Amino acid sequence: MSVPHPGGAPYAITVLYSVPDDAWYLELELVGERPALVTAIVPDEDPAREPTVCFDPGRHLDVPYEVMRWFMDQVEEEIRTSRAWMRLRPELVEVVHRLRQEHMGAVEDDRFPQVLEEVRAAVPEADLPAMLAAAFGRRPDGTTMDGPRAPRPADDRGAGT
Repeated sequence: MSVPHPGGAPYAITVLYSVPDDAWYLELELVGERPALVTAIVPDEDPAREPTVCFDPGRHLDVPYEVMRWFMDQVEEEIRTSRAWMRLRPELVEVVHRLRQEHMGAVEDDRFPQVLEEVRAAVPEADLPAMLAAAFGRRPDGTTMDGPRAPRPADDRGAGT
């Protein structure tokens, strides 16, 4: 997916998911040119891996402040939506990480009651809504969360890098 700069500057952000890296890649590009000027990598499966920003060492190009600010705002939003679950209490992060690994970030509707029972056995009832939203983008009643992007199943993450 490519998102053009909203102010009409000749820049765009390409967003892709790398399955082998378990990370979202956001690439700031000068429209029509490759490679990317700046790449942000946002891991979404491993709490120990931090987001990083990489610059193309082979190019020197002055990027307008407003464009870089727009890019970093997009990176910040990706970090917020992809890694919000990592801000839960450490014991809950452990449970969410295990569930995301076990279920690949998604649960089929017919399996949800069984998984809900498993989560209820592992965490206090007060933490249930946060756990389900963080692990699967769902509410305790099984409905999906409204928002920019609920966690996606592994086979729906798009082309890898």
